[in-house]
Amino acid sequence: MGIMAFLIFGGVFLAVVVVLVLILIAMYNKLVRLRVDCDNGWSQIDVQLKRRYDLIPNLVETVKGYASHEKETLDAVISARAKAVQTHDASDQGAKAMGQAEGELTQALGRLMMVAEAYPDLKANQNFMQLQEELTSTENKIGFARQHYNDVVARYETSRQSVPTNIIAGMFSFKEREYFEIEEPEARNAPTVSF
Repeated sequence: MGIMAFLIFGGVFLAVVVVLVLILIAMYNKLVRLRVDCDNGWSQIDVQLKRRYDLIPNLVETVKGYASHEKETLDAVISARAKAVQTHDASDQGAKAMGQAEGELTQALGRLMMVAEAYPDLKANQNFMQLQEELTSTENKIGFARQHYNDVVARYETSRQSVPTNIIAGMFSFKEREYFEIEEPEARNAPTVSF
């Protein structure tokens, strides 16, 4: 009877250990999936930001042809773009720094569009209209990508901070992810590009 009790106890103990290991593996895999979702969401933002950066010089050149005396506004857009690109290219910058740089760029683009409003010939220019349409589309895609990224970061952070998953997150160094937010209230709105 003693050997039988020992075998039963050993079998139950082994079953509990196996179940615990499987639960730990499931929690770890969930964190990995969520981290990959965050990386994917960030890469979607990255694609749209690069598209935006590529559109801006063409837009500035088109406006410059009609409103070259608006040098201060044009320089502000170019400077904001350069800062955003530099922040974007710096691998150690987080989502918060990117959000701040993108907010400044959005503000500068808004001012550029207000300048363009004063030039009817510019508003009628086919190249400007096409660039305006592409910029509007890109701004919308950035907004959707940012929303998706923030959603997956929220799921990741919820899982990373919840008990008992937080133990696994701590053991395997699952780092905190920042939301991609725009800090300045006036920059929260996309630039108005419709005429």
